[in-house]
Amino acid sequence: MATKKRKAGKKAAKKSAKKAVKSQVRRTAAKKTRAKRKPSAAFMKPMTPTDVLASIIGNKPMPRTEVTKRVWDYIKKNKLQDVIKRTMINADEKMRELFGGKKQVSMFEMTKFINKHLK
Repeated sequence: MATKKRKAGKKAAKKSAKKAVKSQVRRTAAKKTRAKRKPSAAFMKPMTPTDVLASIIGNKPMPRTEVTKRVWDYIKKNKLQDVIKRTMINADEKMRELFGGKKQVSMFEMTKFINKHLK
């Protein structure tokens, strides 16, 4: 009786090992066929900031991704992120002009305001 249980246990272990090998083969095959993702050309197109935005990030044309990165650098440098609700940005004088006079905006609203200041 005990030998039957051992044999059944060994069979189950072999089956699960075979399944694991098959799934590993499938995963590696899928990785090889997948192409690397390329950034969108619209994000990489250099945009010229308005004077209001240029006072924060500089006046050179740059891609939207770089604009967002520099705005976040400014926010972190000046500690403008709200301490309690981290998704909110507290505006200083320069940022208030950028945000249309609002004292506080969310991260999501911020991108909307930034896009208005790019040509």
